[in-house]
Amino acid sequence: MAIRKIQVSILILAITVISCGHCSFTPTDHYLIDCGSLNDTTIGNRVFQADDSVSVSWTLKSSSNNLANISENMVPSYYGMEQLFQNARVFTEPASYTFQIRKHGRHFIRLYFFPFVYKNYNLTAASFSVLTQDITLLNDFRPPLNVIVKEFSLIISSDTLSLSFAPSTNMSIAFVNAIEIMSVPDNLTGNDATIIHPVRTSYQGLSGQALETIYRINMGNQSVWPDDDTLWRFWENDQKYLISKTLSQPFSYRGQISRNDGVSEEIAPDIVYATATELSDIAQTTLSYSVNITWQFNVDAKSSYFIRFHFCDIVSDAASSLLFNVYVNTWLADGNLDLSEITFRRLATAVFLDFVLEADDVSDILSIKVSPGNALHGDETPNAILNGLEIMKINGSASSGQTVGTPTGSNKNFKIILGSSLGAIAVIVIAVVLFFILRKKRPAKQYSKTWVPFSATGLTSHSTITGTSNGIPSMDGQNGNLGYRFSFIAVQEATNNFDENLVIGVGGFGKVYKAVLRDETKVAVKRGNPKSQQGLNEFRTEIELLSRLRHRHLVSLIGYCDEKNEMILVYEYMENGTLKSHLYGSGLPSLSWKQRLEICIGAARGLHYLHTGQAMAVIHRDVKSANILLDENLLAKVADFGLSKTGPELDQTHVSTAVKGSFGYLDPEYYRRQQLTEKSDVYSFGVVLLEVLCARPVINPTLPREMVNLAEWGMKWQMKGELEQVADVRIARSIKPESLRKFGLTIEKCLADSGAERPSMGDVLWNLEYVLQLQEADGGDSEINSINRIPELAPQVGNIGTMENTPVVDDSTLLNDVTETSMSKVFSQLIKSEGR
Repeated sequence: MAIRKIQVSILILAITVISCGHCSFTPTDHYLIDCGSLNDTTIGNRVFQADDSVSVSWTLKSSSNNLANISENMVPSYYGMEQLFQNARVFTEPASYTFQIRKHGRHFIRLYFFPFVYKNYNLTAASFSVLTQDITLLNDFRPPLNVIVKEFSLIISSDTLSLSFAPSTNMSIAFVNAIEIMSVPDNLTGNDATIIHPVRTSYQGLSGQALETIYRINMGNQSVWPDDDTLWRFWENDQKYLISKTLSQPFSYRGQISRNDGVSEEIAPDIVYATATELSDIAQTTLSYSVNITWQFNVDAKSSYFIRFHFCDIVSDAASSLLFNVYVNTWLADGNLDLSEITFRRLATAVFLDFVLEADDVSDILSIKVSPGNALHGDETPNAILNGLEIMKINGSASSGQTVGTPTGSNKNFKIILGSSLGAIAVIVIAVVLFFILRKKRPAKQYSKTWVPFSATGLTSHSTITGTSNGIPSMDGQNGNLGYRFSFIAVQEATNNFDENLVIGVGGFGKVYKAVLRDETKVAVKRGNPKSQQGLNEFRTEIELLSRLRHRHLVSLIGYCDEKNEMILVYEYMENGTLKSHLYGSGLPSLSWKQRLEICIGAARGLHYLHTGQAMAVIHRDVKSANILLDENLLAKVADFGLSKTGPELDQTHVSTAVKGSFGYLDPEYYRRQQLTEKSDVYSFGVVLLEVLCARPVINPTLPREMVNLAEWGMKWQMKGELEQVADVRIARSIKPESLRKFGLTIEKCLADSGAERPSMGDVLWNLEYVLQLQEADGGDSEINSINRIPELAPQVGNIGTMENTPVVDDSTLLNDVTETSMSKVFSQLIKSEGR
């Protein structure tokens, strides 16, 4: 009986401890000041004290006593807090608030600003700094013309906090509408985090850092107001930061939220963990690892950031059924994340993960992405979620701060003068030394900090670039087909300093510009966007591949530029743009059925050359209509080799690699097994063929569910033998039944679920030539239309690379871009000389 009483007591104690973990937090230090107000202001369950009140806990020291106020209806709506922004305390010279601190440790400082015009005070023109005795919070701050709350989190280790406001110039002013200071749990920010890039290592000392909250986001399209947060934080909803809303959907959970150890309500309230953004139903049914949810945030470049992810698996029915990847910019923060491993296989359990992105890896845009993992089990549906996100700038330690005011006393002045003099002398000495060093050295070429320039052989030695009389760079080296390295100035000149009016396309890598070189050669310039999800690997792959691949139906690389941290590729200019733009969405004249077939044949030739024209096959991995370009004669050329991979060795059947590709075109077998083969390109090309016939996007979420995915929808009609029902109405009547039947069978074979059942690209090429012949034929034996004749020729097609090659010369192509693997003599009776 005694033992039972002890067990019951322990259970009651445990329940009490758990319950207390969710109790409302009461800060030891909590100051709420309504600046410039003559009366206290009540906001929800909090009272902001007028800053001219007499208090022993805090004081305002200012030589000026300037108040400004406006009517409430002039203040933008701000979560029921409009009253705080009606008044402001204005400072024409440095002033400070001093607060008594009873609890040393981490505190929130929130500063409320709304600039308005009142009599002689134009707060919209204010420029000022805000400092504590240890650190500068805001430097030459110019508040935007709307309501803003700046939140800082820092360690206070003294008995007082001095909060100073200093106008930037004698002619400027400073102001503040309200101030909030509160102590928070010290474990709100841990000491350790994971550095994301270049190698996942531990970041130490985070608990001592001063932080500025830049974004605090609640996913699931639901904002959290301060009254619903124990630390009175505001969590903005994520909708305006989502890049593609069609790939995501909000999810809400009505059950009880559990919490891992250390995940108190002060970390985040229940509502954050009870809401999430997940992959949309449409995205989940595509069976594609390349599908992702992406949010983008504007940040300050070259600043370090503390990033906290909040997770709670509220979407799964069973543990370990949700595996997903988390990316920050292009770097993997956590791969195949299984939340149930962290929560001891409990669902609906809150956890958080902390990361640090260091300053060298930060640009103006911070991208956060979640995507399905590549280690799902069984028939689980791919999904990815995020519940909440906090992004905080790391402002540095207290020792790096400044104080307001000028030191007084002769001794201090002497030290300042002496220090300034010694500093000036040191600068002069360094300058002289550098001058003589630089005179002895030739200035080095400026290349990207992230990679070493390379040749097509993979070596880092350079071919020599020399200028010609017309200003076009030329290359001295053994291989004249190596891409030229252009200077950044030459690329700027060709694009009229990257004139936005010259943009002809935007892709995952960056913008593409129409440009003209000095010799009047038209080119296409693809400029890498540092904020893009693609980067160095794609840049290198494109150069290395196209420097050694030359074919009439592959877009030629003319050169590249890697100066000034740029990644720029220069291609031959394709006058008629993408195949996709001629099918739908651009308003261009419709292509005839014959033109479409000839374009498909050209693209198939290019892909067939990739698969068979080298010692080892090259797998494109991103075949789609947007990557098939058309010249002035509608000659098709395959483009964009940034994701391409070298095929398997002779003794292997596949390449094991992470799944990449484009939404709607991805080979489902490659997706399931992460095993890449040439047949993955064949599947994607099959989707392109269907796209060419139907002239509609491969994924259209606005259509009824059964029509959303073109491959699934088209194959349903093909299986019924009624493919003509989905053909583009503009050409449907012009397609001969025999030609359409053969075309449909070709698509069907390309889209076979198993790669082993799909034809080679050589077989596809033969079939398409055959489809064209059937379209052009005046009639003939019905046996010629039989699919049964194709397998008899297929083995010979597989040996096409060993047969006689015939050079093909086309005046529209660039010099050296003239070689093409010809069709076998086996097919000569089916090939006409014209139109090829």
